[in-house]
Amino acid sequence: MKKRLLSIVLLLETLFNISCDFSVPPLYVYSPDMDICVIVSDSTMKVRYKDNVVQMVSIDIAKWSKWNLSYLQNSSYSMVSGKRYDCTDYYNELVYKGVDGRRLVVRVFCDGVAFCMVDGDENISYVIPEGQKRWLQRLKTDYEGFYPESTSAVEGWYAYPALVEYDDGVFGLITESGIGHGNSCSYLTCTGNDYTVTYTDSIDKSPHPWRVIMVGTLADIVESTLVTDVADKCMIMDTSWIKPGVSSWIYWAYNHSSKDFSKVKEYIDLAHDMGWPYTLIDWEWDEMANGGNIEDAMAYAREKGVKVNLWYNSGTSWVGPGAPGPQDRLRTREAREREMTRLEQMGATGIKVDFFLPDNREMVDYYLDILEDAARHHLLVDYHGCTIPRGWSRTWPNLMSMESVYGAEWYNNNRRMTNAAAAHNATLPFTRNVIGPMDYTPCTFTDSQNPHITTDCHELALPILFESGLQHMADRPEAYLGLPAEVKSLLSGLPSAWDDTRLLAGYPGESAVIARRSGDTWYIAGINGTENEITITPDYSRIAEEVTLTTLITDNGSEPGKGFKIESEVTTSPLTLPARGGFVAVIQ
Repeated sequence: MKKRLLSIVLLLETLFNISCDFSVPPLYVYSPDMDICVIVSDSTMKVRYKDNVVQMVSIDIAKWSKWNLSYLQNSSYSMVSGKRYDCTDYYNELVYKGVDGRRLVVRVFCDGVAFCMVDGDENISYVIPEGQKRWLQRLKTDYEGFYPESTSAVEGWYAYPALVEYDDGVFGLITESGIGHGNSCSYLTCTGNDYTVTYTDSIDKSPHPWRVIMVGTLADIVESTLVTDVADKCMIMDTSWIKPGVSSWIYWAYNHSSKDFSKVKEYIDLAHDMGWPYTLIDWEWDEMANGGNIEDAMAYAREKGVKVNLWYNSGTSWVGPGAPGPQDRLRTREAREREMTRLEQMGATGIKVDFFLPDNREMVDYYLDILEDAARHHLLVDYHGCTIPRGWSRTWPNLMSMESVYGAEWYNNNRRMTNAAAAHNATLPFTRNVIGPMDYTPCTFTDSQNPHITTDCHELALPILFESGLQHMADRPEAYLGLPAEVKSLLSGLPSAWDDTRLLAGYPGESAVIARRSGDTWYIAGINGTENEITITPDYSRIAEEVTLTTLITDNGSEPGKGFKIESEVTTSPLTLPARGGFVAVIQ
């Protein structure tokens, strides 16, 4: 109540200043909890967190001719998968109209700011001064890169999200949301201290997308749902058929074995034996031989009670000669209708669509058309070689996951992942995975073409640490089936959709500890991203005042990086993690 009264006082103060000052004063709008304030004046927008200005935005808008300030907009919505089931859309809003007729809408939430140029041209730059820490990825079509830490601006093109540490312990994450038909996505062009919003190509639709800045502590950033808060509402009336879940996945260990019926059967058996609802049959399944074809594989999966998702090439001509298939079955609406009708009749539950071009209008329309058509045929969707999440999983909740990450697949491609993985994995919870589901394909205990040096517990932590509506377990069948009973049981019953998410400890590139709740059970995962032994003290008070760990799984220590130490009914205390190590705990 005190904060609400303070909001009214500040509003009256602003009105008094306006009525007494004809020089057009700035406009102020506060978050409902009063921690964040946005100050809009001619051509600039300042974002203040508590006592400090944390973000300066250069925005090309004329002096205002009219404005409206609305306090305490409050609504709620539910997500089929994501950080939490119940989400609250709670903000104060300023609608600013310039003398040139353009309108700017600013919404201030307790965890950040979203603003949108409703009509007219958009010219926006984020100012990040020299010396402020930042984690940004160089722009790539597939967003498969690292987020190196830097304190200096280097000219070039950068992808969202952009994480900035404005002050000690005060962070911001910059991204966009609400991309619709007729829009193209954007990226950031760095020139000096300015990071300018730059569209992939021209747009022919207003309003523009939402510009999003999550603001606060690292916990505020990691737990934020701001990307989906401002996205369009759910377009699917009945979502009961959309079932998140864990899946076996053949590609990581055996790149071309979706052509091999006998090997596909092994991964169907793995899903059955582990109690996972899904298996993903990857590229080249249209060439399946060695005892059966795709129809035989589907029949075998039905016998085992396992649901099947199938891989598709989004567009052969974009990849070049020799591109893997199935090819060109989704490119046009007519082709999609034929193929999705066939899939529905076959009993397939979803599609993985790969190899997209840069984020222009054509690709945005294509992404959204696939989601809409797939929903009519009750098909889940997983995008690979694709753009980043931009709120579509709220609008089309059959969108289970998106790759757009330098994930475990890269152990196939070169040796870079071997030494980079630990620090990279400890950066992703604060960058890429904040904005939406991430199909990293985690939890590998054996080696692919190139070895991994993260520990077994580090790997075990990843499918909890990383959120994805479809969680594709990448290792070989024998790796999972040979696990200790307690570890195998954990993975067999692991959820992939969550009722709540809390950050308990961590810093980008160094460590991360995240707790996720499903029903009455908390799953806690932590990793060490460094090359040294560290001690972590998770803030369990963010879960409950008194906590006892029902199960605690740590690195064994008898053989570096291998094996598990399993304890029951453990009192919480600081945890010592070996280099590149991890832990998993369960609280029931």
